[in-house]
Amino acid sequence: MTKKQHIKNFEKALHNFVNELQKYVSTETGEWTIKGFIDIYKNIYTISSDTKIVSKILEIHIFPEILRFAEKNNYKIILAEHQNWYPDLTFVSNDDNKIKFAVDLKTTYRRNGKVAGFTLGSHGSYFKERDKSKNIQFPYNEYTGHYCLGIIYTRTDFENELSETEIFKVNELQTKYGDKKDPIKDRKITTVDNLKSIVSVIKDFEFFVAPKWKIASDSQGSGNTANIGSVKDIEDLKKGNGVFSKLGEKWFDEYWINYGTATMIKNGKTIKITNIWDFLEFKGRADLFDKVVAKGAKKRKK
Repeated sequence: MTKKQHIKNFEKALHNFVNELQKYVSTETGEWTIKGFIDIYKNIYTISSDTKIVSKILEIHIFPEILRFAEKNNYKIILAEHQNWYPDLTFVSNDDNKIKFAVDLKTTYRRNGKVAGFTLGSHGSYFKERDKSKNIQFPYNEYTGHYCLGIIYTRTDFENELSETEIFKVNELQTKYGDKKDPIKDRKITTVDNLKSIVSVIKDFEFFVAPKWKIASDSQGSGNTANIGSVKDIEDLKKGNGVFSKLGEKWFDEYWINYGTATMIKNGKTIKITNIWDFLEFKGRADLFDKVVAKGAKKRKK
């Protein structure tokens, strides 16, 4: 099987997989099926909608399905050895261990119903030195493809932020006589009939998968850290309609390898190149301006 065939098959399988995930994580009304965590006394503690907490629990929630996906499609999974390493998941073909796919799990919530966004990994050491293994599971150039599995959701509005973290007793989980040793018996506990009565902190999921380069912007994703930012329009994320989607992966690679380090003279001043327009001009390829998906790019300066 050729490299292109491996890529085609992996992408097709991933798309089919994410189409099934929504049913796995959602109730029939669109709420998250995770309601909280339970202790040995059958108290349900609801969780906060803090993005870091939600992201981690979502990853744990879907991980059994990811394992099933890998087994079904004849891949083994290698997890990142350290928390800050790239990628989250490495899929290695059982038929040919030279075929490796990097998949990062990215979760974010909607802003104004249409906008989301996240970082797509570093454009630093491992991205530039592609035969090295610093902060990456395998050298970057050993991967057949690099993908983002995105999860977009809506946060539930609570009148009181503290109401996100309540304690519930659920009648359908009660033992016949209860447990008099329960250490939280003197704290405020709300009794409900069933788990569905507890409001989930997030709802209305959308899942998508895309090659990383197809959803990238030409801006960094966060502050002073060397992270590639995604485009922010939700439809563009789902359709893989990023800044480089018409230019191609090679331009994405070259731009981000040189981001903030390449310089040019513009209007008599030496500037660092931090937008796609200056980069194409620097490369003598202003003829490619019309292939830039300008919607997600930095505003062009004349």
